[in-house]
Amino acid sequence: MSQPDRTTPVTRSSAPPGTRPETPPGRDTPRATATLAVTSAATAVALMTYTAPLVTLPDTAAALHTPVSAQAWLLNGTPLGLAALLLVAGSLADDYGRRRIFLSGTVALGITTALGALTSSTWLFTLTRVAQGAASAAILASSLGLLVHAFPTPRGRLHATGVWGAFVSGGIALGPLLAGTIAQTLDWRVAYAVLGAAALLVALLGTRVLTESRASRGGRPDLAGAVTFGLALVALVAALTLGRDGWLRPSVGVLLAAFLVLTSAFVLVERRTATPMIDLGLLRHRRFLASSVSGLFTGFAVIGLFSFLPALLQRTLGLSALDTAWLFLLWSGLSFGVALQVRRLAGRVSPRHQLALGFALHAVGVLTMLGALDAGSWTRLLPGFLISGVGSGLLNAALPLVAVESVPATRAAMGSGAQQTLRYIGSCAGVALTIAIVTSTGGLAHGADIAIVVSAGLALVAGASVLALRDRA
Repeated sequence: MSQPDRTTPVTRSSAPPGTRPETPPGRDTPRATATLAVTSAATAVALMTYTAPLVTLPDTAAALHTPVSAQAWLLNGTPLGLAALLLVAGSLADDYGRRRIFLSGTVALGITTALGALTSSTWLFTLTRVAQGAASAAILASSLGLLVHAFPTPRGRLHATGVWGAFVSGGIALGPLLAGTIAQTLDWRVAYAVLGAAALLVALLGTRVLTESRASRGGRPDLAGAVTFGLALVALVAALTLGRDGWLRPSVGVLLAAFLVLTSAFVLVERRTATPMIDLGLLRHRRFLASSVSGLFTGFAVIGLFSFLPALLQRTLGLSALDTAWLFLLWSGLSFGVALQVRRLAGRVSPRHQLALGFALHAVGVLTMLGALDAGSWTRLLPGFLISGVGSGLLNAALPLVAVESVPATRAAMGSGAQQTLRYIGSCAGVALTIAIVTSTGGLAHGADIAIVVSAGLALVAGASVLALRDRA
């Protein structure tokens, strides 16, 4: 974990294509701006793919004949792939080349997203979504590793992670808008073809501007860790998704037991291997724990609620997919703008306090939405969308910086992968919990109010936990 970041020396005989010598620690690399542009663009496309089904869920479910009990899979496919592969992708990127993993993921995202447009059943669509999540994991985990290498100075890194976090919000904003516009004028499947083409275009640009970097520790890939961890997450997400139909069902109990056994096996594997996917010793450090808690609760409290809310608005208020997308643009668009400006808080507000404030604003924002659906008024949602949007912007700007600062610079992609793994585990759990609450409490509007209260409570717990996990003097 303490080895210096090593880039393969550049000679005509030994340097792989695209590799550059190490940049002196006092300045950013010559292609730093281009690296930021390409990684941010790919991240935006990945998040657009992730959020595309949010406003087209009713149309997609109707086309695929998906019953209500299985619609959580249409939303949870991508976060499942993300959660299962982020940690693996981060470790592979650090060890075998961040540029290599990034480009592989971007090409795979283009292909799998285009295939999603051709599916004809719920499970085929879900499988393509899982594959999109796996490809997105390679992009998201390696992007921050590439940025840490391209921006070695604290000032440059603050700027780069802020912009990258803003494009997370930008992708969330544009995905539903693109999908809703295309669904209303053409067909929801066309949106996936467009996003697939966009991913392939970004991959082409990446081959021209990205330089390779790695922090190889030697040894073999941690395949046993990857398999046990991936299977553990599949068991957990399946249990959470099936649990909405009854937590005492035998299948749910078996899946939860499998998750516990596989997680224990993963811990044993990581303790014994020479090149683990994650250094379990980091769990003793408060900064890493704060990063992990922040990622988990961002998924659980924020993404979980806002993933199902668009479909809920269409069913209760009769909004179209495009109308819903424009409404959500207030939340995600404001999040994008705030994340871009958060760098101005550097030196005055720590990332940890930014996270706590972001969670608090989300809680306040969603609580103002109480009763809006029961009253049939979309205008009553506007203040909550605006307040929560500011909170989301603070979270998206601070999360990547906290992730890379919580681990040694040589393991930046691993740190990013660990935090984002927990973020999308939380997302899967949050979506399943939200759908379970909304559909089992005597009316969608009433269920939505309960889900809002739960989301606000989880956000407040997260904010308090981040403040409590301050670094010891």
